[in-house]
Amino acid sequence: MVKAELVAKVAQQKDLKISVTQRAVDIMFDAMTAALVQGEGIEVRGFASFKVKTYAGYQGRNPQTGQLIRVNPKVGVVFKPGAELRRRVNGVGHTPE
Repeated sequence: MVKAELVAKVAQQKDLKISVTQRAVDIMFDAMTAALVQGEGIEVRGFASFKVKTYAGYQGRNPQTGQLIRVNPKVGVVFKPGAELRRRVNGVGHTPE
């Protein structure tokens, strides 16, 4: 599902205009992004949590040449599904709409 499909589905289920739903989804994603940029975690109970994780740099190897290379430190976002999401994905306790 792409963002436009998500917006359309929410708009249809809640009987909202697409433009209003699009704005609400944009605001939600902007708020989540801003929190992660500031290093804050996000927890949506039953759905998932997101947190920022810093990875240290290390010595790697170019797989084509075998030459040693320096891999710089980086920051990533970790997604951890909640228990309810895991149950639904596994087909336990939920029937698809």
